[in-house]
Amino acid sequence: MAEIVVVFHSGYGHTQRMAQAVAAGAGASLLAIDPEGNLPAGGWEQLAAADAIVFGSPTYMGSVSWQFKKFADASSKPWYAQQWKDKIAAGFTNSAGMSGDKQGTLTTLFTLAMQHGMIWVSQGLMPSNTRGARRDDTNYLVSYSGAIAQSPSDAGADAMSPGDLETARLFGERVAAITARFQR
Repeated sequence: MAEIVVVFHSGYGHTQRMAQAVAAGAGASLLAIDPEGNLPAGGWEQLAAADAIVFGSPTYMGSVSWQFKKFADASSKPWYAQQWKDKIAAGFTNSAGMSGDKQGTLTTLFTLAMQHGMIWVSQGLMPSNTRGARRDDTNYLVSYSGAIAQSPSDAGADAMSPGDLETARLFGERVAAITARFQR
């Protein structure tokens, strides 16, 4: 069975909730980046052993959090050794705004994966963009390059849209299916 790791930073719990949904769909393990931007003991080894790595960060000021950026910069050591080359990669983000410049964050995650020589998995869901669409539908925010979510800035992670969380879970399923295809 494929080893999938969801490595993420979450400032207020919203991105963690999304990471949990992605992991549930993918059958993945969670690897949290701490408030100082560090991985727990054994974290780098866990990523080296993974078949797929899903990156997650909140969108702050149009990009990843500084904690995630610290992790990304520290990944230059595995980059130099080409440890993540040809691994499956994907990414997700959350912000308080409906748009919130989430695409900037996904582009940062994509660029990190490309620099490592990884293979990117897209969202793979049709958008919920008809007149009959409702906020709790899957892919309501319409992303193709990764999973995105919106959460009110004055509410806890329990206030996240069920549709966004289901989108994240389905995204995890897609990552697992693509990873399995590459393992044949």
